[in-house]
Formats: sequence, structure tokens, C-alpha cells
Amino acid sequence: MDKKERCARIRATLERLYPDPPPPLDHRDAFELLVAVALSAQTTDKRVNLVTPALFARAPDAKALARMEVDEILSFIRTVGLAPTKARNLKKMAEVLVERHGGVVPRSLEELEQLAGVGHKTASVVVSQAFGQPAFPVDTHIHRLAERWGLSDGSSVERTEKDLKRLFPQDCWRTLHVQIILYGREHCPALGHDPLRCEICSFAAPKSVILAAARKAGGGARTSAPRKSAKRARPS
Repeated sequence: MDKKERCARIRATLERLYPDPPPPLDHRDAFELLVAVALSAQTTDKRVNLVTPALFARAPDAKALARMEVDEILSFIRTVGLAPTKARNLKKMAEVLVERHGGVVPRSLEELEQLAGVGHKTASVVVSQAFGQPAFPVDTHIHRLAERWGLSDGSSVERTEKDLKRLFPQDCWRTLHVQIILYGREHCPALGHDPLRCEICSFAAPKSVILAAARKAGGGARTSAPRKSAKRARPS
């Protein structure tokens, strides 16, 4: 099966399992999505969804968030990873949104990436999910599955993004990146995974991945028996 056929089958499988995947992060508008994605680094989406309702009730827009002190922002997000740094970045981000963009989330990747705490992945999620622009955000799940399925070499997130954009049609990027995330969480975990029993890995993973998993499952059996150490005879 060539790469084109594998991609078509991967996409068909994900479409069947997740025909209408919901966004992983709860939000009502572009501002809430931007904040939620910024909070999600090194934190589960479930944890972000637990803390954002109270934060958004207190700060429903950039102007309200910009008026908050860092310590108050921190009190709402304390349980997420890197909370102190994120609290400072959220305030700076909100201030720039107010000063440069009238409190409105910009629609371009370039402008979004200039905001505090906003990297390429976060900006890509926002332009894709909030504004419907073609983008393929690559998170840790997508990065590892692209390598596991032989779609990219795993050398960098940037390389993975380029490869996936080349392999899949632009009109499916917005949905496909969410489908891959969900599949990775529910069916294709990083550890303790048997690719032979995985609906996608069983046909998409390179032989090297299958063989490595088989060796690991077998306890790393050696190809030859270990030599016994010979005892030297003591001189009489």
C-alpha cells in the first residue's frame, strides 16, 4: 500500500469514527479560544475546560482581562501547568489586543504569533477553528502519530506540519487535526500500545514500528543465548 492509499484509508477510518468531532477546548468566540489554547500547553484539555468557565465569567473579553492583575488571573488558572508564566502572558496578551487591535483577536498567523504566549501551534488553532482558515496545527499527539504511521520522519514539528499539508487536501485540515488528536487519545496512546491491534497502525505503521513493538511485547528477546562466563582454573 503506497502512501497515498494509506492516507485515504486513514482519513476514511477517522471519518467513520469521528464524523463530526467537537473542538477539544470549550469556547464561545475567538477570544475564549485564544485564551484556552494558550492555557493548554503542557496541560490536558480537560483541565483547561475546568478552569476557563470561571475565568471567562470574570473576564469575558480582552479589555476585562487586561484590567485584571496577574495575581488575580493566577488565582483562576493555578491548577494548570506553568500557571505563573501563563498568567503573566495572558495579561500581556490582553493588553496588546486592546492597544493594537481594539480588543479584537486578529485573523492572521503573523499578528497572532506576536502576542505573548502565542506560538505557531496556538495561532494555527485559532485561525483554523475560529476563522475557518486553512491550517494544520500539530500538537504532540499528531506529531507522534504522523511518525508512527509513516507520514513524516519525526525530526521536527515543522517537518510534520509540512508533510501532512502535502499529503492531505486542504479542505480536510480543520477537521482532520481534531480527529487525529481524538484517535491518539482514545485508541493510539504513546505507551503500552500494540500496533497490530490498532485499527490504523495495523495497516499504516511501517514494518520497523511493528517489529519494534513485537520485540518489546516479547520482553526484548535476544537473538542468541547469552554466553556463560567461564571460570578460570586456579593454579595448584
